[in-house]
Amino acid sequence: MALKAVHVSDVPNLDQVPENASLQRYSTRFSKGVEFGRVASRIPKFLVIGHRGNGMNALQSSDRRMRAIKENTITSFNTAAKYPLDFVEFDVQVTRDGCPVIFHDDFILTEDQGTVFEKRITELCLTEFLSYGPQKEVGKEGKPLLRKNKNGQIVRWDVEQDDSLCTLQEVFEKVEPSLGFNIEIKFDDCIVYQEDYLIRVLQSILQVVFEYAKDRPIVFSSFQPDASLLIKKLQNTYPVFFLTNGGNEIYYDVRRNSLDEAMKMCLEGGLDGIVSEVRGVFRNPEMVTKIKESNLSLLSYGKLNNVAEAVYMQHLMGIEGVIVDFVEEITEAVCDMIQKPLTAAEEDGDDLLEGDGKMQLKSKPQFSQRELSFLLKLIPELIQL
Repeated sequence: MALKAVHVSDVPNLDQVPENASLQRYSTRFSKGVEFGRVASRIPKFLVIGHRGNGMNALQSSDRRMRAIKENTITSFNTAAKYPLDFVEFDVQVTRDGCPVIFHDDFILTEDQGTVFEKRITELCLTEFLSYGPQKEVGKEGKPLLRKNKNGQIVRWDVEQDDSLCTLQEVFEKVEPSLGFNIEIKFDDCIVYQEDYLIRVLQSILQVVFEYAKDRPIVFSSFQPDASLLIKKLQNTYPVFFLTNGGNEIYYDVRRNSLDEAMKMCLEGGLDGIVSEVRGVFRNPEMVTKIKESNLSLLSYGKLNNVAEAVYMQHLMGIEGVIVDFVEEITEAVCDMIQKPLTAAEEDGDDLLEGDGKMQLKSKPQFSQRELSFLLKLIPELIQL
C-alpha cells in the first residue's frame, strides 16, 4: 500500500524549540570527531550504538547474551553506558493518550487463564501500557509479558535481568546523561497514516525531547519515509536519518527499496543520513562512496554487526558507525582494531598471539589497497550465498 504523500511545506514548525538547543553540545564521550553529514557538530570518527540498549532480545536464541537483559529498558541502557559506546538506539511509540513510550513491537501480548490477549501499543493508554511486566511499585504484580517471534510462535518474555517498561521522559531522567540517544520513531508498515496523525505523534515526541534532552546528543531515525521528512521539517536542531533495509525486502513505497532511493529521498528532503541494513551495504559497496560524496552520513544495523571483522570492514569502507547487540564485545574490538594506534610490532606484522593451537591477530588487521579492493569485490558475492 502506498503511504500518503505529506506536503511538508504545509506543516507548521513546532513552536516549542528552546533558544539554547544546540547540536554543538556533544558529550565528553566524543573525543576526536569529524563533520557528521550536514550537521555542524563534532562526533567520533566511528560510532558504536547499542541496539535497544545493551542488545535486542532473541528469546529462543542459544546465545544467552540475547536473553541477558530486557531490551529497551533503563537497565539495558545504563548497562550499555558502562562501555565506551556513543549512543543507544531505542524505539518510541505514542500511546492513545499522547505519551511517548519505549517499545519495539507493534503489539504487546499477555496471557490470562490460558488465553493470549494481543493489543496494539498505540491503542493503549499509558496506565495500561505500564501494567505489563515487572512493576515499579513493591508488591505489585504486572500482567505476564509474552512475545510473538517472526515465525508467529508466542513465547514467554523471560530474561535473566528483567526491568519495567518505561516512558521516553523516564529514559531522559534516569539514563547516564553523557550517553547519546538514537530515537527510532516506530510506525506499523501495514498502516497508511494520514499526515495529521503523523504530525501529532511527532510533536508529542518532540515536546518531551526539547524539555528533557538538555546537553544529551540526539539523533532521530525512522523507516517511515513521510515521518522522516516531517521530523526534519518540524525541527532543525537534531539530525534525522532514514532507515532502510537496503533492498533486502521490497515494499510498495519505492523509497524503501534501495540505498539509491534512500539517498535520493534524503537529498530531496534535507535529511542528514541513512541507516542501512548491513547486507544492503555489502551487496552494494559502491553506494558508500556515492552517499559520502552526497554529503550524507551512513550508519548500519543488522546481525553481521555483531561480528568484529564485519565491523572493521565497514570502517575501511567509510561507514561512520554501527548499531550492535553485543555491546561489550564490539566496543572492545573497535577500541582494539580502529581507535588504538599501531605498535611497532603490529606494523611489522609480529603482533600475533598463540591460543588453542591457532595464531590470532591481537590488534587491527592490515590490508594493502589491492587486498582491500579484492575483498570489496568478493563480499557482495558471499552475501548472495
